[in-house]
Amino acid sequence: MNYRHAFHAGNFADVVKHALLCRIIGYLQGKEKPFRVIDSHAGRALYDLGSSEAERTGEHETGISNLQASPVWNDPLLAGYREAVEETQSRFGSAAYPGSPLIARHLLRRQDRLSAYELHPEEADRLRETFAGDTQVKAIELDGWLALGAHLPPKERRGLVLIDPPFEEGEEIERIVEHLVRAHRRWPGGIYAIWYPIKQRERHRRFQELLRESGIPDIVAAELRREAMSADERLVGTGLVVVNPPYTFERDATAIMRLLLPVLAVAPTADCGINVLAREKS
Repeated sequence: MNYRHAFHAGNFADVVKHALLCRIIGYLQGKEKPFRVIDSHAGRALYDLGSSEAERTGEHETGISNLQASPVWNDPLLAGYREAVEETQSRFGSAAYPGSPLIARHLLRRQDRLSAYELHPEEADRLRETFAGDTQVKAIELDGWLALGAHLPPKERRGLVLIDPPFEEGEEIERIVEHLVRAHRRWPGGIYAIWYPIKQRERHRRFQELLRESGIPDIVAAELRREAMSADERLVGTGLVVVNPPYTFERDATAIMRLLLPVLAVAPTADCGINVLAREKS
């Protein structure tokens, strides 16, 4: 496993993913009962956009850096995301950027919990360092796929599972759907959010086909493409599949992506939208 998110932190895909993540967690905050966020591929949780890795790719420049320089940054739709980013920068410096676990932690109330799993030893060490002494967070060095098999459902019985794998292996989409089906059997009432890159048209079509055929009800996919699909392996877009989406998710996700699109687009062919992959059972 060679993937390091430090090279890609704060890029356009992170911006979309994290803005939508905040909206989902915001929905869970609407009830007093506690919830748990489970991050299966957590990474190190805290990134330095001034690091050699980030500077080598410069991806954050057309992502979070561009967004923070835009008037869009102050829109109420981005309030939770903006607060998480700005709190991180206040605590750790202006070049700091929060990964998904740190964003989730910002949104937890006293009664809520976070379980963050990371397999890579160095990344797991950094993850534990970030949350050292935090009694509301469990940072665990473990294969996220094993965690989904062993630690579901959580005792809170409410919450979100974020699945954000590195997509290094050729059969990653098949593995995702296989483990999602198993997790859903163990905890059918949980919300599941699965991030995926939009690159090759055929792989994109196949992923959605597998999800439609999975037998899992109530699945939507929120997608933003900053340019048109291409024949090569270039990352042209980002998607978030959500199982058991909050009832306002389609409306809110559409509004958020339309807000972000002009800031993140690199071509006139940029677009965004929601695809319903499976209907809710009546």
